[in-house]
Amino acid sequence: QVQLVESGGGLVQAGGSLRLSCAASGRTFSMYAMAWFRQAPGKEREFVAHITWTGGATYYTDSVKGRFTISGDNAKNTVYLQMNSLKPEDTAVYYCAASRFWRQVLNMERSYDYWGQGTQVTVSS
Repeated sequence: QVQLVESGGGLVQAGGSLRLSCAASGRTFSMYAMAWFRQAPGKEREFVAHITWTGGATYYTDSVKGRFTISGDNAKNTVYLQMNSLKPEDTAVYYCAASRFWRQVLNMERSYDYWGQGTQVTVSS
């Protein structure tokens, strides 16, 4: 089992920045990739970014490219999401997710085995 705990959410003005953290504990040596998803009020949860645990390959959804950066610290079993130039449409609950095994597709919810409880990000205009 892997436990994921997110932190770093909050209220920020448009154009501001936040850094989310996701600390993993448990059988972290078996993880293949980690990702961030988000869910805005009244909308389905959507993919934001992922990173492979070995190699550090990253991928972003188009709406955050150039503004968000996902990174990982293997020694701390922690993945980060640096969010810059935030927009009101980035307002959502942000979830961290982890995949135990290799997956051909990493931008879908079904590719992930473990989920955090979520952290709220609110961007005011």
